Amino acid sequence: MRTNVATTLMRVVLGILFLAHGISKLDMGLGNVAGWFESIQLPGFLAYIVGIIELVGGIMLILGLFTRYVSVLFIVIMLGAIFSVKLPAGLLGNGQAAGYELDLAFMMIALYLVLADKTGWSLDSVLFNKGSKTNETAL
Repeated sequence: MRTNVATTLMRVVLGILFLAHGISKLDMGLGNVAGWFESIQLPGFLAYIVGIIELVGGIMLILGLFTRYVSVLFIVIMLGAIFSVKLPAGLLGNGQAAGYELDLAFMMIALYLVLADKTGWSLDSVLFNKGSKTNETAL
């Protein structure tokens, strides 16, 4: 029971955080985000992909739908952010740019969700574990 609560909370909070990042990119305008991506030598089209994954993936994590797949995508995004932008600033940042400590925390939560036996109270449990013992704690 406690593990389900913790897993559910981690999944939902991570989903909210990524959803907020996706909304932020939409608010800025994906074209502007694409321009920033290009300014750091990344293909601009990646901004659209990342924005959509953050937005839709955040919603999916909140609902607990395809949790493992979405979490893998979030790990890839975090690795991309660390190695393309944040690594030079160091773990805690350098006063001019943010460090990658938060990205590591997000990545570790996502990794837990990939490896966990259950995804907590989720649509995954309801839709894909019908009749199994792991469905005991489904919604």
